[in-house]
Amino acid sequence: MISVVMVAVGVYARLLKHAEAAMACLAVDPAILLVVVGVLTFLITFCGCVGSLRENICLLQMFSVCLTVVFLLQLAAGVLGFVFSDKARGKVSEIINGAIVHYRDDLDLQNLIDFGQKEFSCCGGVSYKDWSQNMYFNCTATNPSREHCSVPFSCCLHDAGQAVINTMCGHGMQARGYLEASAFIHTNGCIDKLVNWTHSNLFLLGGITLGLALPQLVGIVLAQLLINQIRDQIKLQLYNQQHRADPWY
Repeated sequence: MISVVMVAVGVYARLLKHAEAAMACLAVDPAILLVVVGVLTFLITFCGCVGSLRENICLLQMFSVCLTVVFLLQLAAGVLGFVFSDKARGKVSEIINGAIVHYRDDLDLQNLIDFGQKEFSCCGGVSYKDWSQNMYFNCTATNPSREHCSVPFSCCLHDAGQAVINTMCGHGMQARGYLEASAFIHTNGCIDKLVNWTHSNLFLLGGITLGLALPQLVGIVLAQLLINQIRDQIKLQLYNQQHRADPWY
């Protein structure tokens, strides 16, 4: 049921977008990601649910194999991310830079970036000047955009008592130096903030990972136990049929 809701929300969000804008940033579209995860989750859980209700060995084996593959991929991602932390950081940087380029192309992506910059009190990938990669915020003299040399409002330092958000607070900030700009916006990039947050919350992340892994392991074990029970029942039925056919039975 959860996976069906995820697919429905993803499809609804996708249909609300303009086709041109959606295709321009297909690789970083949160709606597409939601649909893909929802479909995969539905297929896996469908195999487990129907397989256990109908005692279908084939579906149960598919359920068990899929859970095993997902668990191993999570384990491999965690190990590789820890061992090759520099390459993982480079990949994260690549994703963030790609999101910056398509910031104005997708409203969902725009809201996601704004949320991240507000929560982590950061701006851009490495620094606030990374926003020059976006065609609207580009700081070249030939850029005719009104947002020329600016940063999104989510980079700005907000006063707790401020009732109305000034969406133009980041205007012209890329043209200023770090010290001058730091009085108005967050100048530190989101990559360092994300890395520092990860290091500070290792126990929390470990607990979440364990919480995701345990149900998968339990599902794999229970599926294998049920498969063995079904096979034992089949063997018992065949044994009884053979002995009923025996005239000396």
